[in-house]
Amino acid sequence: MLNFLALNPIAFNLGGLQIHWYGLIIAMGALIGVIMAISEAKKRDVDPENILDLVLYGVPIGLIGARIYYVIFELPFYMANPGEIIKIWHGGIAIYGGLIAAFIVLIVLCKKRNISIWTMLDIAAPSVLLGQIVGRWGNFMNQEAFGGKTTLSFLQSLHLPDFIIQQMYINGAYRQPTFLYESSFNLIGLIIILVLRHRKQFFKRGEVFLAYLVWYPLVRFFVEGMRTDSLYILPGIRVSQALSLILLAVAVILIIYRRKKYQEPWYQDI
Repeated sequence: MLNFLALNPIAFNLGGLQIHWYGLIIAMGALIGVIMAISEAKKRDVDPENILDLVLYGVPIGLIGARIYYVIFELPFYMANPGEIIKIWHGGIAIYGGLIAAFIVLIVLCKKRNISIWTMLDIAAPSVLLGQIVGRWGNFMNQEAFGGKTTLSFLQSLHLPDFIIQQMYINGAYRQPTFLYESSFNLIGLIIILVLRHRKQFFKRGEVFLAYLVWYPLVRFFVEGMRTDSLYILPGIRVSQALSLILLAVAVILIIYRRKKYQEPWYQDI
């Protein structure tokens, strides 16, 4: 019997500071991702210090980019309430904004240190995908990034554990666990990429990243259509869906172009 008691988003109190599960989960995902990237960097003869520097600069700049992205698409509200712009703790960040900002940091770092951008992207992509997989559970703890109304019987038909079903009872109704859909399908994508990334018959240099750029936007496009908290670029057009289609198209075009132009060796620096 479900009691509809939501999980406490506060993990513990440290003095007068509340430590949220969201932050702990994000930190855990980031830590595992960094360890994974360092291990992969060694295999590709890239100094692990470059990974640490990428994290050092990329994470804070990525957070700023995620906030700016969100503010841009909610501009009327923030123009009327400019003091809210810096209050990131009130909610409002967008993962695509963070990815764009972190991508710029990666390019600058690679250019300055004469590192192959494609190699660094191949190293980083699985870790980023892992962070997205884990991070959605932070949304779960906060009861956010959920979908439209559904029924208890539907959620039970998915064979979900009671604690997930219970947490999906939000504002007096059961909700689609879109956080779980995105996390689960991205986990499938991560496993595929990790299994195939060192097999030369599947991936040329840069194509681990491009595979990510196909998989994640595809998953995000369909999951975004189910969410109730989307940002809109125009009435009826969700920002994340539009950007997902653009990124997906760019990735497919790049894969086709590069495979036609560069054939051997498979891991040449292009």
